[in-house]
Amino acid sequence: MATTTRPAPTVGFDLDMTLIDSRPGIRACYLALTERTGTYVDADLAVTRLGPPLVEELAHWFPAEEIEAVADLYREMYPTYAVAATPALPGAREAVAAVREAGGRAIVVTAKYEPNAKLHLAHLGIEPDAVIGDLWAEQKAVALREHGAEVYVGDHLGDVRGARAAGARSVAVASGPCDAEELRAAGADVVLGDLTEFPAWLADYRAAGAGGADAARA
Repeated sequence: MATTTRPAPTVGFDLDMTLIDSRPGIRACYLALTERTGTYVDADLAVTRLGPPLVEELAHWFPAEEIEAVADLYREMYPTYAVAATPALPGAREAVAAVREAGGRAIVVTAKYEPNAKLHLAHLGIEPDAVIGDLWAEQKAVALREHGAEVYVGDHLGDVRGARAAGARSVAVASGPCDAEELRAAGADVVLGDLTEFPAWLADYRAAGAGGADAARA
């Protein structure tokens, strides 16, 4: 029987805790924000729940009427404190490269402020075909559909929701605040331990053709 290889796909990736370990940089930025504003932010707690938009975290610490201004200040301070302190996660460069080497397109769709997302990627030498910021959960579906992404890779339940809303295959990585069981329960099609497993999954997915390659891995 002849086998059918899938065409090279467009693959979307989340940023924080999927491609990059942003905890050290974000922690440093929150510590600086506390010093700058005089309002205490528990930076160690904040970095355990990365994923949702910045304003949701700031709402735990600042009055509603201050959040917009504080968010602007944080984004302004961010390049100074966060970019150089943030490493790529294991397998990140290789995962993006695997998509490109297969003839596909790799895009980054993130809730992070887009200019700062681009700074991270440039600093780390990760070169996606497009970067779309300021989108969270189901909002990510807009960019995923616009770019024709058939796979979305992320570490958070919100990333699973975004993939499902876009009609894309949800490939979850248990490298962030959500464990493999939570990601499966949210509806992820595939769960990988981290991005080091992604190139092999992508090769299997393409080789499987219309049958898919959805054996979950933890």
